[in-house]
Amino acid sequence: MTMTLTYRTLILLAAAGSLALMLGAWGFQYLGEMPPCKLCYWQRYPHYAAMGLGVAALVLGGALLALLGALAALTTAGIGAYHTGVERGWWEGPSSCTSSGTSGLSTDELFDQIMAAPLVRCDEVPWEMFGLSMASWNMLASLVLAVIWVMAARRA
Repeated sequence: MTMTLTYRTLILLAAAGSLALMLGAWGFQYLGEMPPCKLCYWQRYPHYAAMGLGVAALVLGGALLALLGALAALTTAGIGAYHTGVERGWWEGPSSCTSSGTSGLSTDELFDQIMAAPLVRCDEVPWEMFGLSMASWNMLASLVLAVIWVMAARRA
């Protein structure tokens, strides 16, 4: 027996997936007392867009809205991949959320750097499961969501 998922069901799954990821992020932030860094916030914005696109797709229908949902999911997956690389030291993150060296700095320059430093650094992993950080899990889950969005577009 083969079960065929309808456009509407796939849209609900994809939008609900973004909502579930956001609920998890808010849970870590507010219940787990793990405030997000700048790159964490950047990963949230495409999920917000995907949820809105999900509502629009349910009301209006159409492949274009589903493809835009896939684009939102791929965007957050890309930011999650970038963030993972920053966390692992594969490349530098934005200067506003990673640490830089302190050698050669005067006391005043060091003080200014400390005072201008963000509260949450993007290059530190506050939580991980099976060796993967929250950014890595977001990337993987968002890639799955992108596939669901594309499946919906194909059924539109």
